[in-house]
Amino acid sequence: MANGDWWRGAIIYQIYPRSFFDSNGDGIGDLPGITNRLDHVVRLGADAIWLCPFFVSPQRDFGYDVASYVDVDPLFGTMADFDALLARAHALGLKVLIDQVWSHTSDRHPWFLDSRSGRTAAKADWYVWADPRPDGTPPNNWLSVFGGAAWTWEPRRRQYFLHHFLDHQPALNLHNPVVMDALLQTGRFWLDRGVDGFRLDAIDFLLHDSALRSNPAAPAPEVVPAKLFGMQLHVHDMLQPEAMGLLARIRGLLDAYPGTVTLGEISSQPNAFQRVVGSTGGADGLHMAYTLRPLRGGFDWATVNGLLRDLAGAGTDGWICWSFSNHDVERAVSRWNPYPGRTPDPAFARLLMALLLSLRGSVCLYQGEELGLTEAVLSEGDLRDPFGIAYWPEFRGRDGSRTPMPWRAQAAHGGFTTAEAPWLPVPDAHRSLAVDVQEADGSSLLHAFRRFLHWRRGVPALVHGTLRVVELSSPLVGFIREHDGQRVLAVFNLSDHVALLDGPLHHAMEGSGFEDCLDGDGRLQPYGVLFTQLAATTAPTPRHGPSGLSQPLPANG
Repeated sequence: MANGDWWRGAIIYQIYPRSFFDSNGDGIGDLPGITNRLDHVVRLGADAIWLCPFFVSPQRDFGYDVASYVDVDPLFGTMADFDALLARAHALGLKVLIDQVWSHTSDRHPWFLDSRSGRTAAKADWYVWADPRPDGTPPNNWLSVFGGAAWTWEPRRRQYFLHHFLDHQPALNLHNPVVMDALLQTGRFWLDRGVDGFRLDAIDFLLHDSALRSNPAAPAPEVVPAKLFGMQLHVHDMLQPEAMGLLARIRGLLDAYPGTVTLGEISSQPNAFQRVVGSTGGADGLHMAYTLRPLRGGFDWATVNGLLRDLAGAGTDGWICWSFSNHDVERAVSRWNPYPGRTPDPAFARLLMALLLSLRGSVCLYQGEELGLTEAVLSEGDLRDPFGIAYWPEFRGRDGSRTPMPWRAQAAHGGFTTAEAPWLPVPDAHRSLAVDVQEADGSSLLHAFRRFLHWRRGVPALVHGTLRVVELSSPLVGFIREHDGQRVLAVFNLSDHVALLDGPLHHAMEGSGFEDCLDGDGRLQPYGVLFTQLAATTAPTPRHGPSGLSQPLPANG
């Protein structure tokens, strides 16, 4: 594969700088800390890193409220520190993607300070402004993702400004091509510095309906939710088809820097997979995109099977990047734990790993996912996320997935910092999952990730192949990956019971770490995984009972 296509099937390790490693003892992770720990990422087997924002920011939304797109926030270090990180990553063979937050800025950004100063200011139309209704209320019914109206009154202009998230994050007016010109110039700054691409935040929010029409109501829920955003059909405040023109301009910038790539974030709104394909297909689209949809649903058989079918139905023109965990959602091993309240079964964590790394596309791994970190249970007093603070306890916010990486089990704060206290606490439950503990245990999830990723590199069908869903009954899901004559069947037992397979099974492929999951009688162990290479066109089918479903047997059956 040409070097320019390095991203196809790549493993991208997401780093949340605040929580990765603190090098200077102030309790907050930083750029030198990331540089110090890049060997961990390389040993894991990743191809690239994605850095969440480290730009100058008031930190109202922890960096996603950008006050300067071309400066490093002193909280995280200096530009020299970034250059050192970039050089070290490249020396280790890692590509570096950085976040670009182009749908909004901080209200402290110089652009907004000028825009709010008056209707005749130089940048007066760089943000979305609207007059009040005759009764003084906002111009329409649009809601903020973080709660309340999506409009805030600005007395200096006697107008409302739009914000899709916090009221400290005014929305840029990307209907104005001059604004896009300015953003592309900031992107050029980082590309000239040597970064390998951008992760583009919240691209479904890049454009709004210029007529500012109100959203229609969604079907009424049985109970009014804590977060009202879901009570509207978001057909006017986001998801505008004209945004494809913006993506084409972004792609044009990246094309001027061969080998660089774009990774877009697609919301969980309806038709998410179709939007992934639509935004990544062709020379004018992004290179790849991931959707939040899998992160919003459950992990029962019907949901996972439906997810695979939706993926297959969306077509193959674009390129998806899969993510099961990130800094905005509950960690996957807790979110999908079949027995909430119990410690997740290690076999279940391995199943999630195998499924994530076997799907067609590229993969984003969130820091700590390779350790099986659970969602941290924090007290109200520990919270830092304004979203969680506002909705506590109905919604506990995003801090539970953002707690610091545990590097050394016996060290203070898990070896993350030498400060008296880190910005978020390190849960006691994470100490037994620390890097040094798992390094010393050859059967740990960390070693399982390393083995699997090393093995995956030698199986072209899993890296580059097509995907065809196989008809299997609960509790089994499966698909065939095929590339250049190699055909690999992957089957996953989503239950804690043995499930039986019939058919012309071959021996499990060696090296994946799942060789012992299937016995000679076709019994796939609880949360077991099978990878087998196929020569014929017939895939194995489950052994059916009178109900028409594969019959789970007791684990000791």
